[in-house]
Amino acid sequence: MKNFIFFFIVFTTIIWSSNVECSSHLHPLDPITPSEINLVRTIVLKAYPPETSKNSTIAFQYVGLEEPQKSTILSWKYSKTKTPPPPRRIYVIARFKKQSLEIIVDLSRRSIVGSKVYKGHGYPMLNIQEQAAASVLPFSYGPFKESVKKRGLNISEVVCSDFSVGWFGEKKTKRLLKIKCYYTEGSVNLYMRPLEGVEATVDMDEMKIVDYKDRYVVPMPKAEGTEYRASKLKPPFGPILKGISLMQHAAPAFNLHGNTVSWANWEFHVGFDVRAGPIISLASVYDLEMQKYRQVLYRGFISELFVPYQDPTEDWYYTSYFDSGEFGFGQSASSLEPLTDCPSNAEFLDAFFADANGKPVKIPNAFCIFEKYAGDVMWRHTEVAIPNVLITEVRPDVTLVVRMVSTVGNYDYIIDWEFKPSGSIKIGVGLTGILEVKAGTYTNTDEVKEDIYGTLLADYTIGTYHDHFLTYYLDLDIDGEHNSFVKNTLETARVKDRKIPRKSYWTVVSKTAKTEADAKIKLGLKPLELAVVNPNKKTKPGNKIGYGLIPGSVSHPLMLSDDFQQIRAAFTNYNVWVTPYNKSEKWAGGLFVDRSRGDDTIATWTQRNREIENKDIVLWYTMGFHHVPSQEDFPIMPTLTSGFELRPTNFFERNPVLKTKSTEPAHWSNCTK
Repeated sequence: MKNFIFFFIVFTTIIWSSNVECSSHLHPLDPITPSEINLVRTIVLKAYPPETSKNSTIAFQYVGLEEPQKSTILSWKYSKTKTPPPPRRIYVIARFKKQSLEIIVDLSRRSIVGSKVYKGHGYPMLNIQEQAAASVLPFSYGPFKESVKKRGLNISEVVCSDFSVGWFGEKKTKRLLKIKCYYTEGSVNLYMRPLEGVEATVDMDEMKIVDYKDRYVVPMPKAEGTEYRASKLKPPFGPILKGISLMQHAAPAFNLHGNTVSWANWEFHVGFDVRAGPIISLASVYDLEMQKYRQVLYRGFISELFVPYQDPTEDWYYTSYFDSGEFGFGQSASSLEPLTDCPSNAEFLDAFFADANGKPVKIPNAFCIFEKYAGDVMWRHTEVAIPNVLITEVRPDVTLVVRMVSTVGNYDYIIDWEFKPSGSIKIGVGLTGILEVKAGTYTNTDEVKEDIYGTLLADYTIGTYHDHFLTYYLDLDIDGEHNSFVKNTLETARVKDRKIPRKSYWTVVSKTAKTEADAKIKLGLKPLELAVVNPNKKTKPGNKIGYGLIPGSVSHPLMLSDDFQQIRAAFTNYNVWVTPYNKSEKWAGGLFVDRSRGDDTIATWTQRNREIENKDIVLWYTMGFHHVPSQEDFPIMPTLTSGFELRPTNFFERNPVLKTKSTEPAHWSNCTK
């Protein structure tokens, strides 16, 4: 949510010659490379040369792959002859002379092939440099220095951070950020020590403070007890956890060819986007009986992450974040630590994005890929019913994990894509990091006489109530592009035969969604099983082949539907949406999210109520957390995990891992007479 000026030292900027040729690509969905970023910069700056006047130097807000048409990708992928990949095009969003530009650069032609000024509501994703520049403005602003002085604080121990301001019905908006500050004396856990009541508003186009408030003074939360660095903690210590080493007897069983991963019965492509973070594409699973790979997922990624805080007071009411669309989930990726973020058998991939000047920035170890075995069982059975025979068959559940961690200000999000030999894809989310707290006057709950919109965690420290809603874009292609969405409702029925003493049972009532309106679902209201099926293909017994959605934690937004934050985040109104594939509909909260008005979200797209039966469709799934902070979350939060699963549902003719073998089967197979 926030980015500090010292954030820059986390990254290594790689400067390449701008005339470097674009590298040849193994795959048309490969992430953009440093040489491509530099070439894009050269081409764009030639068309929009810097000028001496203010706001006349172009600023790069987003640089990402202009995805080729899906039909083009599939034609290339499944061509029987080796055809070259389609030409690389890069999509750029930039700020120039207080306007937002959309630019398409064709790398093979070395030219701009499309350019327009965006005229709609909202502003592009914030880049790191401008956030850092805004965050240091208070230090040269007289009223702020007075505010620090009157609190008796050392200004050299103060750091500041930026907050998006949202939209609250204004007819005209400017590109603004709020700046709030924290105190680091005695602790690096700055989020636990806010300068409450102090707030600056920055005009991002002018890069100056246009409003300033110092409303009140409350005690500064104590530094004591907020340290979390292992080297600085003092006895007594908690339990000593002995390290566990899982020995991999051979080299990793997965192959990495460029960004294409093949492992066990899976093949897929790993991509990266400065806004979305990890992107999984062209995932297909090998069917042993059919002796071929079969399509499952064309493209999957986090489309948006909405984090609304629930304090409606003057200092906090605007505090809601769109972590992808405003701050960049990929831009916020952290370098992964070997042996702690990822096990010893992990392979690492770097990622690159363009900074405000259009220069490449490297994130070392942005991804890790590893085989995982945590003692889980793939399947087992012990049979004792046969006289004089004991049969025990067990298979260990070894999976492949692709991991990225995105640190968006105070929160760290651990994102896993886990591929199972059974054909399932499990998507995991871990929330950890540090709470966003508010300073108050209380040291005990007995003193609290009104709603403080949070939990008192320590002296003068309130952990504010908030939510996390992650919306996933899942373009499932179940054995082909033409799919349907099926809702299987579990309904109670009464036994009609009076000879039977039982009175009731449950059965399944299936309904295929014909339009977008049919597919809007709030989970948890009735027992449902949901699946994307291919209505054109059936198993031998006659079932439509498909993949089921196994939801994780179910949470619904609790804000009123006409609340401005909820209007902007209307994509969270339902847990499930289904839309016909449209290349331009990628971002659940809209393309220009900062200060957006909710007029470019799934909620608005689906008002057309387009047909989705036996079409190329996209499944959108929102998982959520309502977070009521507790003292165990202080001073740093143990990881809270959830997730969901995409699971084969009549996709295979039988259990696809029935004949799975390991290099050491004797360890877990035993049959004695």
